[in-house]
Amino acid sequence: MKLYKLPRGAGLEINRRFYRFPNEDWDALLNHDDLPRYLTTAIKKIRPSTLVAALPPDILAPISKQEVWAAGVTYHRSRTARREESKGAGGGTFYDRVYTAKRPELFFKANPQSVSGHGEPIRIRRDSKWNVPEPELVAAVNSRGKIIGYTIGDDVSSRDIEGENPLYLPQAKVYQRSCALGPGILLTESALPRTTKIDLEILRAKKTVFSGATTLAQLKRAPAKLAEFLFRENAFPHGCFLFTGTGIVPPDSFTLAPRDEVRISITGIGTLSNIVEQLSPTARP
Repeated sequence: MKLYKLPRGAGLEINRRFYRFPNEDWDALLNHDDLPRYLTTAIKKIRPSTLVAALPPDILAPISKQEVWAAGVTYHRSRTARREESKGAGGGTFYDRVYTAKRPELFFKANPQSVSGHGEPIRIRRDSKWNVPEPELVAAVNSRGKIIGYTIGDDVSSRDIEGENPLYLPQAKVYQRSCALGPGILLTESALPRTTKIDLEILRAKKTVFSGATTLAQLKRAPAKLAEFLFRENAFPHGCFLFTGTGIVPPDSFTLAPRDEVRISITGIGTLSNIVEQLSPTARP
């Protein structure tokens, strides 16, 4: 069962059929006491359309008033990459410590208006020479701190800025369209299997210039534990989205370029695709 945000209301994909709920409030849906049961009952009164090859083109990023937060250094590969990029600034040991510590690294990533959906452009900074996508499993968490499902995310990052000084992380991570979510939310109260695969493919002029893959078996910290830390001293009245970290890191010689296409696929959820831009934030309509 997958939930999608539409220009009017929401859509539900179940058993290869698509149901539209034009009068549903997105924030209320994400915080419903028993969302799967509510939707299963509601579709009995709606005539579905049959999905053939692609989802409806009017799907939006699955976010309304939710904040987006992220966890860092949750995969061993990520720890190694962060340590190498920051060793010149004396910050290499920070990442070793947070990887082994009980408390995770958590940071604010995006306001809703900074988030791109499936098919929308993502941005790289003009003052950075080393920009990479970070493909991640993202937990959709309701206002009570309960994970209601999962979506796909791209935590676009400027590695040279963060590597220069770990205190520059907000500038490396937080700017307009540095975050993508979608295309929809896989609704489930259960943890995803450790065999769940995450794939990244980057295309330049329609040719693959980088690809990589990992599985949730490489994820050191459980999403539910990350959410528990996030909610310890924070309140999210509309719920939030929580990136769980990346285990796929392109080589140091690689950087995103304008017009690259970034494709991220996660087993059971789908594929998120975005085109890279390099524009001023004021250029966004």
